[in-house]
Amino acid sequence: MSAPSTYNILMYSHDTYGLGHIRRSLAIASQLVGEGVNILILTGSPIVGRFNVPEGIDFVRIPGMIKKSNTVYLPHSIKVNARHALHIRRNIITATARAFDPALFIVDKVPLGLKREVAPTLKWFRKTRPQTKVILGLRDILDDAESTRQEWEERGDLEAMDKLYSEIWVYGIQDLYDPIKEYGIPESISKKMLFTGYIPRFSFKKAATCPPSNFSRNSDKPRVLVTIGGGGDGFPVLDTYLRMVEQNPGFPFRSSMVCGPFLQPQLRDELALRAKAVGVHFTNFVKKMEKQLLQADLVVGMGGYNTICEILSQRKPCLIIPRDNPRREQLIRAQIFKEHGLADYLPWGELTPDNLRDKIISLAADLTPYHEAMARFPMTGLEVMRQRLQTFRGGEA
Repeated sequence: MSAPSTYNILMYSHDTYGLGHIRRSLAIASQLVGEGVNILILTGSPIVGRFNVPEGIDFVRIPGMIKKSNTVYLPHSIKVNARHALHIRRNIITATARAFDPALFIVDKVPLGLKREVAPTLKWFRKTRPQTKVILGLRDILDDAESTRQEWEERGDLEAMDKLYSEIWVYGIQDLYDPIKEYGIPESISKKMLFTGYIPRFSFKKAATCPPSNFSRNSDKPRVLVTIGGGGDGFPVLDTYLRMVEQNPGFPFRSSMVCGPFLQPQLRDELALRAKAVGVHFTNFVKKMEKQLLQADLVVGMGGYNTICEILSQRKPCLIIPRDNPRREQLIRAQIFKEHGLADYLPWGELTPDNLRDKIISLAADLTPYHEAMARFPMTGLEVMRQRLQTFRGGEA
């Protein structure tokens, strides 16, 4: 048992695809941890051990699952059927919650967890530990309105939000995108919702003080960073970018690529050889993307929440190439960010070497509006969450 003076926080991150869930959980945990605070993160991420984390944070690794579609998940490594793997995950989650006995439980994105695996734990808290604050953390955009409403209805998510959660933290800005309106969230749930704002990354304060630069003012060739997050679905972006460079020997920019740890090894090796041949710096996985972003003048990336938060934190103009299947989340975010002057985007179906070249050159012609828009963009997510933690620890809520 922990000492009475400690405050235990348990976080659940189902991590079935990419890096977004675990990097978001780590960003939150790294800011909430402090004197007297212990944090355990339940995660299925196969690469969680590669990250450096502050003292006071640890992980409980549950068997990983691979997302094959919006409804089909298979074990990542262990040779058992999906039902058996989910049974193991559910038991680990429940046992950890009971042993750790947290004062605060934060669930990432899915109200009942993957295939309802968190439901027994949520019900245990409600019945046996009602003093535990149970929080659902949602990114601002989940999918298009129709798909989200249908999915919530089929899974019973609205009832779970209503009955099993103390608060719902939305990691976004209501004026930018309002899920209450878009997803038809009833008042019994919306009154629990707190819009925290976007979640900055660790180098945010330092990057915010760096003076913006325009390509035209750089004496050396400016640098373009191409990133595809975890990499499981981003090969077309890297392939098209390399084809663009190969077809345009006079392309006036230096280029760096981070392919992500989930790109298929065969595709990764092929891209690495092509990148070397045309002078493009190629990297597989980096622990701190913030450092890579800090060295870039322009970013080309997909439109996942985690990637966008990292780009916003470093105030870097970006060209988003949003995936539109199986979810439309990235496309919706790209459209909104373009509308507010925060980024430009190239639709997935229009991704060709010529279109990509034209977009980059057009964006690079005048970066000032993007710098100005980003300078005004608030990144309040961690500050708001720290304030809520202080309130919980003070016994005021």
